[in-house]
This record gives sequence, structure tokens and C-alpha cells, in this order.
Amino acid sequence: MTITKDGKIKVIEDYKLSDKDTGSPEVQVALLTERINNLSPHFEKNPKDHHSRRGLLKMIGARKRHLSYIKNKSIERYQSLIQRLGLRR
Repeated sequence: MTITKDGKIKVIEDYKLSDKDTGSPEVQVALLTERINNLSPHFEKNPKDHHSRRGLLKMIGARKRHLSYIKNKSIERYQSLIQRLGLRR
């Protein structure tokens, strides 16, 4: 249900912009997407878990704000990130 330390390091390595980058919007969006995708099986088993659903909706909102920021800064970075993550199918 949660992302492991090794999984988090792998996501950061895949989406970082420079050697010491851990907090760029691209990395944050990738980490949020990983956490959101990991919660999907939980909600299939527990459809009445409204407290966790609220946390999921907050993560989706945060990801949306980060994507909006990236889109306003550079449309090319936004489009490549969307394609790499498989969002907006």
C-alpha cells in the first residue's frame, strides 16, 4: 500500500533533472502518481474506506497543482512527463 524506500529511490532516479534533484515538480508528480497507483487495489477491497479516500483525493489535487505549474513553465516538460507517466490517456 505504501511505497518502499527502494521504490522511492528508483522513481527519483528515473525522473530527476540533475544529480542532487529530489524535489523538482517532475519528481514530486512521479512520486504522487506511484502512491496513487498503489492505493487502487486497497479501494477495490475496501470500498467504504472514506478516510483513506480523502487522502487519495488530496494527493490527486496536489498532483494536479504540480502538473499545472509544470504546464505553465514549460509545455514540453509537461507533455513529456504526461507521456512517461501514462496520464491523460
